[in-house]
Amino acid sequence: MKSAEANYPQISQHELQAMAYSDPLTGLGNRYRLRDKVRQLAAERASDPAPFTIGIANIDGFKPINDLFGAAAGDEILCQVAHRLKACIPDGATVTRHEGDEFAFILPLVFERTGAERIGHMIKDVLSAPYDLGDRNVRLSSSFGFAVYPFAGQEFEDLLKSAETALYRSKRRGRGQITVYSSEIAQEMKRATQLEQALRNAIITDAVEVHFQPIVRLTDEMVIGFEALARWHDPDLGFVSPAVFVPLAEERGFIDALSETLLRKAVEAALSWPRDLFLSFNLSSAQLMDPGTADNILSILGRAGFDPSRLELEITETAVMTSAETATKIISDLKQAGVRISLDDFGTGQSSLGRLRDFTFDKVKIDRAFVSRISTDRPSEHIVKAIVTMCDGLDLEVVAEGIENRNESEKLRGLGCEMGQGFFFGRPADANATLRYLRDNFRDLAPVGA
Repeated sequence: MKSAEANYPQISQHELQAMAYSDPLTGLGNRYRLRDKVRQLAAERASDPAPFTIGIANIDGFKPINDLFGAAAGDEILCQVAHRLKACIPDGATVTRHEGDEFAFILPLVFERTGAERIGHMIKDVLSAPYDLGDRNVRLSSSFGFAVYPFAGQEFEDLLKSAETALYRSKRRGRGQITVYSSEIAQEMKRATQLEQALRNAIITDAVEVHFQPIVRLTDEMVIGFEALARWHDPDLGFVSPAVFVPLAEERGFIDALSETLLRKAVEAALSWPRDLFLSFNLSSAQLMDPGTADNILSILGRAGFDPSRLELEITETAVMTSAETATKIISDLKQAGVRISLDDFGTGQSSLGRLRDFTFDKVKIDRAFVSRISTDRPSEHIVKAIVTMCDGLDLEVVAEGIENRNESEKLRGLGCEMGQGFFFGRPADANATLRYLRDNFRDLAPVGA
């Protein structure tokens, strides 16, 4: 009588080893293949350590493909990526599937940074061509991180970590970026990690402050509201610009915690202002992708007892475009509760007129890039005039940002712009200084609770 095993084909040791070193979806080698190839190449060059390069490619924005079109479409794209990589890498190079939507390659004849960047640009171009999904085509970009042996590490683990660090820096800089590891980049990433930890601690200990910049009515320069701006002074790092720490919080995934802390502080401060004054507050692109944003904001207002109609939320065109469907729902829920929505940095993003058509904004803020040149550059003056005229026709209020002198203020007023803000009217000040200013200048207006 035959044993049960006899009914099944026997798998040889060689076949088992091949399976262990292969990616079942694409047929490429896997991480183990990459590790062994790197170690083998390093051993061959041990006596005369000639450089070689490893790289990692990450497909930008791959997750939405799975979400929108399903896992089968995602697998099909990964297979097409693998096919393109095998076809385009130089002779003698090895390509593997690293993990998920990442692919790795070994380039034995690439010895330095410029060679790695050249290969990276070539592969990036190959991977940017449309992917065929049958009834549709999809375009995707890719980001790259490279590390050169032995400068970026002599052991496989160290070399791989360096390539991953370079890739991470590429992802921080945006889509389609190429980075070759260096000691300077390592220091930059180390500083970013230290900054992240300090910022997380500052949020926990309530050390990030809110300052307020006045927004005025240009006809009489009366203050009608304030924009809340984040400020952080660390005991060790000193003053850290919001242009540095706000994007870091977005990138590292804790912008919600930072924003909620700042909004809570802002509305608590604004409770002491005259009722006539509104509070303007910035929302990040990450918050406009989170379905829970509207509930979180309204909850903060409810706990503080702050009237939603006194709050204006500023959003950018880029933020709206990131996840239009979710952003539409968030904006709708907030407006239904009485919150006003302002389109910030108008004219610097994409499809500005389309955004005005598709979203029901209450106000438009003209970017300072136009305001700063309004007195010396005729095209900028005409652009501002066109924006003001268009907004008047659409029943939208207009604020000009970055006004720094009397000439700019009068020019804007002459063009019909209703409101403005900038250093000419006041620099951002903390909550106590803002309250002192209001008490000195608004004696005829009763503060809340009086």
